[in-house]
Amino acid sequence: MGFLRENILTMATLMGVVAGISLGLSLKSLDDGIWTARQAYYVGYPGKIFLNMLKCLIIPLIVPSLIASIGQLDLRVSGKIGSRAVLYYMTTTFIAVTLGIILTITIRPGFANSEEVIEKTESSKGTTTDTLLDLFTNCFPPNLVQATMQQYKTLIVDPGNEVIEDSSTGATIDPLNKETWKMTGSWNNSTNILGLVIFSVATGVAISLSGEEGKPLLSFFKSVSHVMMKVTNWVVHLAPVGVAFLIAGEILQMKSVIAELTKLAWYLFTVILGISIQGFVILPLIYGLVTKNWPFRFIGKMGPALATAFGTASSSATLPVTINSLEEGNKVDPRISRFVLPIGATINMDGTALYEAVAAIFIAQMTGMNPSLGQIIIISITATAASIGAAGIPHAGLVTLVMVLETVGLPSEAVSIIMSVDWLVDRVRTAVNVLGDAFGAAIVAHLSKDELEKLNDTEDNDYEMKDIEKSKLLEIENFDTIESFDTIEEKLTFAARQQPQDSVVTGSPTMSYSAQAGRAKSRCVEM
Repeated sequence: MGFLRENILTMATLMGVVAGISLGLSLKSLDDGIWTARQAYYVGYPGKIFLNMLKCLIIPLIVPSLIASIGQLDLRVSGKIGSRAVLYYMTTTFIAVTLGIILTITIRPGFANSEEVIEKTESSKGTTTDTLLDLFTNCFPPNLVQATMQQYKTLIVDPGNEVIEDSSTGATIDPLNKETWKMTGSWNNSTNILGLVIFSVATGVAISLSGEEGKPLLSFFKSVSHVMMKVTNWVVHLAPVGVAFLIAGEILQMKSVIAELTKLAWYLFTVILGISIQGFVILPLIYGLVTKNWPFRFIGKMGPALATAFGTASSSATLPVTINSLEEGNKVDPRISRFVLPIGATINMDGTALYEAVAAIFIAQMTGMNPSLGQIIIISITATAASIGAAGIPHAGLVTLVMVLETVGLPSEAVSIIMSVDWLVDRVRTAVNVLGDAFGAAIVAHLSKDELEKLNDTEDNDYEMKDIEKSKLLEIENFDTIESFDTIEEKLTFAARQQPQDSVVTGSPTMSYSAQAGRAKSRCVEM
């Protein structure tokens, strides 16, 4: 019974996934199996509400939690923790990209789909350089309120089919060279998580440096974080129902489930095999080697987060559930989880990095191009950078995949080929992204045990010093308010015998230790 009580939410969420798949396939089998977009929306509506609840919690939970986590840590400690987290993220991302390249070159899924027709789609909205610069631009949003709702994106203006002259600069605009096209900017309706994370880190560092003056603000953010975790806990218990309807609605929007899965079977097999090896072999192996603990129980406790990630296909929306599963299920120190996870949800995308490496080489094989070693290295570097820049929202990997394709000269329109199965791949890679973040937080917490224990000892010593000071104040207060003795010697003798806990403080106004001592000294002189 104890096991069931501890894991009831995990099992209920996993049952929600199974129920959602069953419901979607059952409804899809009725009549001709064709559902309108409105009908599918109605079926998935409860899931939509659940997803909105999770998204609503992202900012009020992540920003205060990150600020409070950094603000209460010593800067040297937070620097070490941040360095360990970034080292873990970079290592696992590199492993994921390498694994994806090896599997794709070995299995060669693209040659089984060489007859696929590439549909002409809208060209890229920007160059590779623009995409990377947008990543840094969004790190420093001009308006924090706007950052909660929008991200900046650079656009280039198509000049048409003729070479023209830029009227403002006199430069030549060549339709075949996007680097010469005019640039403009736009704001997309998507939360700028990266910018908010950078601001929260800076604010936490400032609070840590401010000492006593920063403690009221630190207490405020700690209080907000605590309250929002309560709300998160309520929403998490709705996951089984929300996930079920999200998956059912997604299945109903597909034209033919079986046809889409079989059309790109080898590609799907390669991607899911790679993501599964990364998430359930390599990451647990790293966790086991570092912490000397078995990873299976840890993964089991992360069940609600993994199921929610599969249902929502959004690592950012899953963040509240991930924090809850880590702290409540795996007992990871909140100072670590709330510091590491928001950063991980922004830059640690193991599944996305692997997916983009596989997809790029798959498309190269399908179009008859055999990538050289140099192109493979470029793909690996670009896939790593693109995964860091990918927003933690559904289908963000498709946007950054265009950047990877254009870097090695592949047609960006080829993205349309894999769109039909991206709904499934997106969910699997999001689950591995979330699992990678969780393993990273647990590993960093294990490596930071000594620093955290020293911080705890320092806090305990501070409390002890406060207790000692209170005792001294009580002694002085007792000494100062005893008026029934004729000589100073009698008062001193009584005060020496008096215990602080037995003393009764009269209605004297509260004074500092030094002020009380000075007052007592002056009264002694008067006598």
